Amino acid sequence: MSIETDAGAETADEDVETLGRELGEAIADLPEYRTFEEAKAAVEASDEAQAKIEEFEEIRQEFMLARQTGEATQEDLQEVQRAQQELHGIPVMSEYLEAQNELDARLEAVNEAISEPLAVDFGEEAGGCCQD
Repeated sequence: MSIETDAGAETADEDVETLGRELGEAIADLPEYRTFEEAKAAVEASDEAQAKIEEFEEIRQEFMLARQTGEATQEDLQEVQRAQQELHGIPVMSEYLEAQNELDARLEAVNEAISEPLAVDFGEEAGGCCQD
C-alpha cells in the first residue's frame, strides 16, 4: 500500500506564493511606490514636519481623551483641524500625502485586478479579521 500525496496541490501553492513575491517586487518597482518612499523619507528627515507631526498627535490625543470623557468641545475639534491643516500645509508633507494618494489609487487598481476572478475583494479579505 502506498501513501499518495497531492504534489500538484503543493506545486500550485508554491506557484501562488512565488507569484505573490513577484507581485510585491513589481509593486516595489512602481514609480508611485518609489515616489511614495522618497516622500516618506523626506518627511522623516524634515525637522519641521516631525515637530508638526508631534504637535498634531499631542493635540489629537488630548481631543480623543476629552471626547471619551464627554468633555470635548467644538473649539477642541477646531484646534485638531487647525493643527492638521498646518501639518498638511508643510510642502514636504503635502508631497507625501499626494504620493500616498497616488499609490493608494494604483494599489486599488491592482486589488481590483486580483479580485476580478475571485468571489471576494482580495485586499479587503487579505488584510482583515472578521467581516460581518
